[in-house]
Amino acid sequence: MAQSLRVLSGKQKRSLLPVTSFLLVGLILSFCGYSYLITQNQNPKSKLAGASKAVGQLHSQQQLKRLPRTVYPQPDVLKPSRQDVLLVTPWLAPIVWEGTFNTDLLNEQFRLQNATIGLTVFALRKYTLFLRVFLDTAERYFMVGHRVNYYIFTDQPDHVPHVLLREGRQMVILKAQSHARWQDISMRRMEVISNFSQQRFLGEVDYLVCSDVDVKFSDHVGVEILSSLFGTLHPGYLKFRRDNFAYERRPQSQAYIPEDEGDFYYTGALFGGSVLEVYRLTKACHQAMMIDQANGIEAKWHDESHLNKYLLHHKPTKILSPEYRWDKEHL
Repeated sequence: MAQSLRVLSGKQKRSLLPVTSFLLVGLILSFCGYSYLITQNQNPKSKLAGASKAVGQLHSQQQLKRLPRTVYPQPDVLKPSRQDVLLVTPWLAPIVWEGTFNTDLLNEQFRLQNATIGLTVFALRKYTLFLRVFLDTAERYFMVGHRVNYYIFTDQPDHVPHVLLREGRQMVILKAQSHARWQDISMRRMEVISNFSQQRFLGEVDYLVCSDVDVKFSDHVGVEILSSLFGTLHPGYLKFRRDNFAYERRPQSQAYIPEDEGDFYYTGALFGGSVLEVYRLTKACHQAMMIDQANGIEAKWHDESHLNKYLLHHKPTKILSPEYRWDKEHL
C-alpha cells in the first residue's frame, strides 16, 4: 500500500510541472502588462498628447463659430422687457411679444446655422385670389435676409402669380387635390404636409412655417418665431378662461379636451417648427381626424381642434403672441 501511495504521489508531482510552469509564465506576463499600464497612466505627457490629438481632430471636423461684434443695450435681469403680458409659460417656453427681442442680434445668431425656412400655404379653388397679397407682403416682411422656400399647394398652378423674389428665395408650386367643402380642404392639409415633410421637406429645409393663404403680413415676422415646435395664440380667445375656449368638448372625438384642462387656445392659421416636429404634429392630427371620420364625428373647429389637442399634450417650445394674427376684427 505504501509503495502504491509513493508511486501515485510521484505521478502527481510530474503531472503538476507543466501546469506550474504555465501559471508562472502567466503571472510574469500579467505583471509586465500591469507595470506598463501604470507607467503610461503616470506619464502626464502621454495623456496630454492623446487629449491634444483628440481635440485637434475635433477642431478639424468642426470649426468653431462666433457672433461678430454687435453693440446693443445691456439686458437688465431686474427689469423685464414687458410687464403687461405673460412672457414665459409654466413649462418655460417663451411667449414672443413685440419689444421682447432684438431683431439684429437674432439675425446674426441665426445666420450661423446656415438654415433654410419653408413656408407652406394652400391656395385651392377661389383662394388663389389671396396669393398675390400673401406673396407680396411675405417678400416685404417674412424672414427678410434669410433663405426661404415658398411651398404653394394649389389645384390651379396657372393662377399662381409671378412675384419677383429676393435673393436666396424660391417658389415651389405643388399640385394638390381640391375638395367640395372648405372644411375638408382645411383638414386634408394636415395629411399633405405630413406626407411632403417625410418625402421632401426633410431634405430641403430646416424649419417649416404653416400659414393660411388669406394672411397679409403687415410687419416684421422673422427668426424670432422659430423653434422646435411653435403655436400662435388665437387673438379671439386672449381674455377667455379655458372652460370657455372653443375646444372640442365631445368625448367621442379624438380632439376632446375636458373643461378643466388646457393652457391656451391656438389658431390653426400659423404654426410650425423643425421639419421633424411638424411631421409628427401633422401626422398625429391627420390620424386623429381619420379615426373621427370612421366614427362619424367631426371636431368643432376641424383641424384647429386637433391642433389644440396635440399642443396640449406636446407642449410647444415657443409661443407666438396674438400680435402675429391681429386683424381689423381684433384691433
